[in-house]
Amino acid sequence: MPSSNSEAPNASGLTPVETKALKERSVESHEKKIIESMKELYTCKPQETTYSSYAPNAVFHDPIGIAEGIEAIRAQFNGLAKIFPRADLPKFKVLENPPSVPKNKILIDQDVDYYRDPTASSPTKTVNSLLTIETDDANKIIRHTEEWNHMHESDREDGFWGMLNEQRKKITASVTGKFVSQEVPKKDVGGYS
Repeated sequence: MPSSNSEAPNASGLTPVETKALKERSVESHEKKIIESMKELYTCKPQETTYSSYAPNAVFHDPIGIAEGIEAIRAQFNGLAKIFPRADLPKFKVLENPPSVPKNKILIDQDVDYYRDPTASSPTKTVNSLLTIETDDANKIIRHTEEWNHMHESDREDGFWGMLNEQRKKITASVTGKFVSQEVPKKDVGGYS
């Protein structure tokens, strides 16, 4: 659950106002595969190669769940692709890192249009979010945080209610992992099969 405190730093270490004000930058060559993977995930078109951008012990944290490990991350995004047969990215901007944000963090401001009906003219839901992608020395994703409207995602560091919210997210990701295949969804004529 996003924090109600608009001054709370998000995963980048900046406030929502600060990250929303960052300028767009060009993608660096070592980031291209990660950026391609993010676009595949958020357009609900994951491929087998999409997940090769992640380290085996990577963590994905969003307002719905906390997925720990590549299998749990695969389940989250494969499940999303089954719920939404179509998703578009009308906005996808890689942002400049100010000096306070380490170079191993990639910041992305995106709008995702999610469609339950792939032939619809307007989306079921549009979500703005900040992606904070943290990489290791091998340029693999070790932490992928999605924060809706750039707002801080609560966790155990936010006290008792944050701890409860974190546990709920872990349970949600765990349950999803038990019911969603590790195989990427296959497209058929009407969407995903």
